[in-house]
Amino acid sequence: METMRQGMMGAQPRKGLRLSDILVTVLVSLVLGVVYHFWGSVYNLLKPLFFEADELLYGMWFAAATLAYLLIRKPGVAIIAEVAAAHVEVLFGSGWGLTLLMYGLIQGLGAELVFAATRYRSSSALTVALAGAAAAVGSMLLDFFYSYTDDLQTWMFLAKYGMRIFSGAVIAGLLMLVLAKALERTGVTSLLRPASQKDYEALDDSRHV
Repeated sequence: METMRQGMMGAQPRKGLRLSDILVTVLVSLVLGVVYHFWGSVYNLLKPLFFEADELLYGMWFAAATLAYLLIRKPGVAIIAEVAAAHVEVLFGSGWGLTLLMYGLIQGLGAELVFAATRYRSSSALTVALAGAAAAVGSMLLDFFYSYTDDLQTWMFLAKYGMRIFSGAVIAGLLMLVLAKALERTGVTSLLRPASQKDYEALDDSRHV
């Protein structure tokens, strides 16, 4: 047991994306792409309540990027997941077409930059909340580029995107962290990442014998 452990611990895990990583990322994207498609109905429920209330649910459209990262924790998965989820929406007949793919790319890039800043070593609540918020900022930049913000007064702009950033941090960030931890308890995520030193120490812990 000891010899085997030393040999396995001596081998460095591959940092690049494996085929299985990409397949899991795409699977997550397919599921969330379907959720994205039907989320519009939930999103519209808040519109009549008060000004831009629907923005409080906007964060769900960034969830693929953060959840995929929490499951795989490798470079590139946030962008791949968000773009793939956008493709699913397009396949469902979204009227946004190619524009939606651009949103997926920029939103995924926003989250990816936060994870890259931690060298892909952090999955803390703060990190994923910032990633969700960064994805929201990416969507805001595209809104500005496409002139969707031209008719907004300053206070309206701040209120609208303040709620979107908050939603990104809570739904795409904290809620996806809770979901990832729930999956962790089922043992699913152990199939996606190599065993760590803590895993081997747990095997030798007499309390688990």
